[in-house]
Amino acid sequence: MPFVSRNPYTEELIREFPSQDWDSIEARLAVARLAFLRWRETTFAERARALKSIAEALREDIEDYARVITQEMGKPIKQARAEIEKCARGLDYFAENAESMLSPIEVEMGAHKSYVAFQPLGVLLAIMPWNFPFWQVVRFAAPAIAAGNVVLLKPAPNTPRCALALREAFDTAGFDFPLLDVLFAEVEVIPDIIRHPAIAGVTFTGSTRAGREVAKVAGEALKKCVLELGGSDPAIILPDANLDVAIPQCVQGRYQNSGQSCIAIKRFIVDTLVMEEFLERFIEQSRLLRMGDPMDEEVDIGPIARADLRENLHRQVQESIEMGAVVHLGGKLPEGRGYFYPPTVLSNISPDMPVWKEETFGPVAPIYPVNSRYEAVQVANASSYGLGAEVFTENLRLGEELARMRLEAGNCFVNHFVFSDPRLPFGGIKQSGFGRELGIFGIREFVNIKTVYVA
Repeated sequence: MPFVSRNPYTEELIREFPSQDWDSIEARLAVARLAFLRWRETTFAERARALKSIAEALREDIEDYARVITQEMGKPIKQARAEIEKCARGLDYFAENAESMLSPIEVEMGAHKSYVAFQPLGVLLAIMPWNFPFWQVVRFAAPAIAAGNVVLLKPAPNTPRCALALREAFDTAGFDFPLLDVLFAEVEVIPDIIRHPAIAGVTFTGSTRAGREVAKVAGEALKKCVLELGGSDPAIILPDANLDVAIPQCVQGRYQNSGQSCIAIKRFIVDTLVMEEFLERFIEQSRLLRMGDPMDEEVDIGPIARADLRENLHRQVQESIEMGAVVHLGGKLPEGRGYFYPPTVLSNISPDMPVWKEETFGPVAPIYPVNSRYEAVQVANASSYGLGAEVFTENLRLGEELARMRLEAGNCFVNHFVFSDPRLPFGGIKQSGFGRELGIFGIREFVNIKTVYVA
């Protein structure tokens, strides 16, 4: 199956890229291994200069890179620009901080020397999704490359041009070997790539189902892996929440990237004391969002990235309606071209409905009433996922307690929707995966944590 670039707004085919055969893949593996042997000998200063030059290249051609994202997966152009700028910030951050994060840690043992050192592992395979086709790669690649590793990127089948554009940006580092190369590999050969001796580790972002398969193969091959999988993030709105803060945060947290985000708010858990007002104001703000041509600066909601993804989202909504969900907004497939799905707000939810128990990847907001914060936490944690969670309350002490002690997720925010940042570790628990990206914990995922003892 070829890698197909199709504009989800016009539905027009842009370009097809043939899958690489095994000989071509092995050749790239060999080149990547040789690149690692050279790259690991560089100093942190040399690596910092490389990452800084990549960041500069992204900023200089931000319009071109953003346009590729918008054309290929439908992200509104203003959000695509923000994604490129976020990549540049991430590259700058690890350029400036990698050396301190990976400096040896002395341990007093009474020996001449005893310390913990960090060394790169080698060539890392990155199996990446389509929804943030630049940032998902950079948030892994920036710390991994700063640590001395090199990366082979296997992109999603519908974002090949984004992958090639990103490789072009990394090539501006100016080395005669690739720090990041692209594999247009069929799903069927991924296990063989993971098992290949040239591969030292693998990172995967995508569905829980596919993540299990990656983890199984990596485990059998004894290769380090990090998994960032699905999410069904809850937002708890307590009765003392400032709705002037909570409503805009919840709207952005649900609808950013047209709702196609692992850490989007996907379940709204609202205290009955504010349920009526929250629902009314959330519907009002959702109705104001503009859906249309993602190249339009005023558009908030672009098309869903692929036709099959929209079909599955609509199935989840329709099955939930048949089970008794009440539609306050949206819920219908719009006529005309483009894989659009309108902002959709549902109430009268039961936990067995698809929009509640499954991950919804699109602008769908199910809202569920509770009678206490204890019930809210119980409902929030009653999920197989554990990626992110939000609490909205004016009682910051209580909000922090719920975030820190009660909610079962890797990223818990108070009075703000969950987002990723180079300075903070990012990842999930339960069926949302394991391992961390970003921050000091992310950069230490793909290194050999080595004990050195000199008597």
